[in-house]
Parts: sequence; structure tokens; C-alpha cells
Amino acid sequence: MAATKSRLLIVEDDERTAQALVSALGEEGFEALIAGTAEDASLSLLAGSFDLVVLDWMLPGQAGVEVLADWRKRGVRTPVLLLTARDAVTDRVHGLESGADDYLAKPFAFAELLARIRALLRRAMPAEPLRRSLGGLTVDYVTRLAMRDGEVLALTPREFDLLAYLLVRSGEAVSRDELARGVWREPNRATPIDNVIDVHITHLRRKLDEGRGKKLLHTLRGVGYVLREDIR
Repeated sequence: MAATKSRLLIVEDDERTAQALVSALGEEGFEALIAGTAEDASLSLLAGSFDLVVLDWMLPGQAGVEVLADWRKRGVRTPVLLLTARDAVTDRVHGLESGADDYLAKPFAFAELLARIRALLRRAMPAEPLRRSLGGLTVDYVTRLAMRDGEVLALTPREFDLLAYLLVRSGEAVSRDELARGVWREPNRATPIDNVIDVHITHLRRKLDEGRGKKLLHTLRGVGYVLREDIR
């Protein structure tokens, strides 16, 4: 069993493979979450704290090595284990030079994947705090602490995840569909999850904006929500 409950992000578009990895890693004491696209992976990585990313090379839209290179340019230091069926020397070199900390060719034995994950976690340096700010709001994605105008916001874990996701997308309209996928990990939105989202938005708005001159969380009727400074 793992000595600590490390948090892993599994970036794999094949749902069956991803679920199998999550199940097997869970039995070894890890907490593993799934992102099926490069975009979802980037949002998840910024909105949450992960100890390691298991990243598939072949993803829809943007290749794993491309999004990995983007992360490194943006200062993301989370260890990344790259998985791919491409095993030529040039491919391995390309993956490592794009920012991968290790490289595992498919097909692989789960025992080897597990050993490589544990080795990377042993080598990993503590992550630097990653913060974002907007209109007096500061969110630390590592400590999961949110403050507005110097006051700590007493958020539930889900409210923090919701705020963190909206802050990553600040200035953009975010639909309920996107919140269902990005925060609740629900692939198919339904009326019950809509109601849950609305309740959490109400609670978050109360804690974030109530009693303050400028509002940050806005409802866009028929569209969704946006986190932005109220310039009026």
C-alpha cells in the first residue's frame, strides 16, 4: 500500500482504460481522478492539487506532449509519467524533452507502472504554491485556501472546487454542462445535477460577494455563470 494517499490525475481518453487504472491504483492506496482531454486535464491541474500526472500521448484535439510542453512553459512542476505506444528512440527523446519525468511504452505491466509512479513520487520536490487573484480574491490551489480582501472564505471542498474552476476560466461564460464535467465529473448533465450546481452557486455567491461593494460571481441567463470584476 502507498505510505500516503497521493493524488493522481489520469489523462486518458479511453474510458475503459482510465477506469481500470483508477480502480487498480485505488487498491494501492492512491486517489486518482480522470481527465479525458488535454483541455480538461489543464483545468483539473490548475483547479486542484495533484502529486503526479499519468498522461497519455494520444489525446483528442491536442497531443499529450503538446499540452505537457504548455504546462512546463507555464511553470507547472507536477511530475508527469508519459504513456504511449510509440517506442522509437526519437519518440522517447521528444517526450522527455517536452517535459515528461518518465516514459512508459504500451503495453505495460501494471506492476511496472506502479513502480514508476512510486519512484517519481519519491523524487518529487514539494510543489510551489500556485495562486490566482481577481478583484481582491486570492485562491491558493495548493493549500486550497481562498481569501477575499484579506478575509478567509469558509468554503466547503465542493465550493472551493467550484470557485477554483471558475477562477481558471475568469472572464469566460461557463455553462452548467462544463461545471458538471469539470467540477462534478458528470459526463452527462441531468436535471438533478443542475439543481445541485445552482444550490452550490447560491452558497458560493453568498460567501464570496455578500456585503461587498463589487460583485465577482455573475449569472448569465440562459448561458451559465462568469467570474469577473463588476466594473459598474
